[in-house]
Amino acid sequence: MPLVAHSELPTFKRLRDSGQEVLDLDRASHQDIRELHIGFLNMMPDAALTATERQFMRLVGASNRIAQLYVHPFTIEGIDRVGAARSHVDLYYEDWHELQHNGLDALIITGANVTEADITREGFWDPLVSVADWASKNICSVLCSCLASHAFFRHFHGVTRTHLDAKRWGVYSHRVVESAHPLTATINTRFDAPHSRFNDVPRSQLEAVGIKVLAESEEAGVHLAVSADGFRWVYFQGHPEYDINSLLKEYKREVGRYIRGELDDYPPYPDHYFGADAVARLEKYKSAVITALDAGRPVPDLPEAELMPLLDNSWTDTGKAIFNNWLGLVYQLMHRDRGKLFMPGVNPEDPLGINQSPPLKSATVA
Repeated sequence: MPLVAHSELPTFKRLRDSGQEVLDLDRASHQDIRELHIGFLNMMPDAALTATERQFMRLVGASNRIAQLYVHPFTIEGIDRVGAARSHVDLYYEDWHELQHNGLDALIITGANVTEADITREGFWDPLVSVADWASKNICSVLCSCLASHAFFRHFHGVTRTHLDAKRWGVYSHRVVESAHPLTATINTRFDAPHSRFNDVPRSQLEAVGIKVLAESEEAGVHLAVSADGFRWVYFQGHPEYDINSLLKEYKREVGRYIRGELDDYPPYPDHYFGADAVARLEKYKSAVITALDAGRPVPDLPEAELMPLLDNSWTDTGKAIFNNWLGLVYQLMHRDRGKLFMPGVNPEDPLGINQSPPLKSATVA
C-alpha cells in the first residue's frame, strides 16, 4: 500500500528521504489500483504536530501493497495553533467539511494534551464528538489513539477514565488476549509497546460495556481494544506509532520542567526503556544538572546524541502488522463509492461476521 503524495505536505518528502516508498500523484494516476482515502485528525500539540504525522503515516505506508493510500490530514475547532504549526495547518491541512462531502474509507484520530480533569470541558470536545458521530454513520472503521480512545469511551459508553497516581510511561510487555481476531491473528502472542499517559481505563470497565480487549499488559493495562461489533472502532491506549526516541524526547521535556522549577522532584526514568549503559550516562547528567542548579551555573544539555545508539525499538514491527491487518480489512469491506459505508452484503452491526461465522482472515488481499 504505497502512500500517495497528493499534496505538498512536507511529511511526504521526509518519509521518502528516509527510504519509504511514496508515489507522486502523476505515477499514481497511471496505476490501475484501488484507492483508500484515510482521514487523519491530528490533535497533538504544536511541538508534536509534524512528528505525529510522520509516525502514523509511516505505519500506514508500511502496510501491504494492495491499494494507493491517500491520507487527508485535518483539524477541528478548539485546538489552538500558533507560529509554524499554525502555518503548517493552514498550508497543508484539508477542510473537514469538504472531506465529509467527498467521503472517507477510514479515519485515524490522534491523542491530545488536555488541561481539564474532565475531558468534556475541553474546547475541542464538541467538535470532536461531532466528528465521531458523523464517522459512526459514514466511515468503515475509525482507529483512535490514547486520548481519543478515552474520549469515545466516555461519549459512546459513559465510561470515565481514572487518573493515575503517577504517570504511566515506558515500554511494556503485552500479551494478545484474543488471538483469533483478524487484527491480532498474525502478530506475536507477546510483544512490546510504549505507553505514556496520566489516565487509564481498565479492562473490566471496557468489557462491562461490550468493548472487546485484544491485547493488554499486566503492568500497563489495556493496549488494544475494539467496539462490540469487532471493527468499527479500534482503540489504542498505548502508542504503537512512537519513534525510537519519542520517550527520550519526552524524558528530556520532563527534565526541562524540573530545571525550570515546574517539578519538585527530578523525573523518574520511563519504565523498561533505558538500558544500563543509558542509565549510567543519565545518572552522570542528573548529577551535573543538580550541581549546576545548586551553584547557579548554566545547566548542560542532555546528551541525546550519546544516548541514541543505546536505545532499542521493540514495538514498531508489531505496530506495522496491526495497521496492515486493519487496512487490509478496510480494503475488503469498504464500498468502492467513498460516500457509502460498506460493500453490499456487509452487515454494519457485524462487519467481520464474527457473531455469525468465522471472522475474515487478515492478510494481503489479492
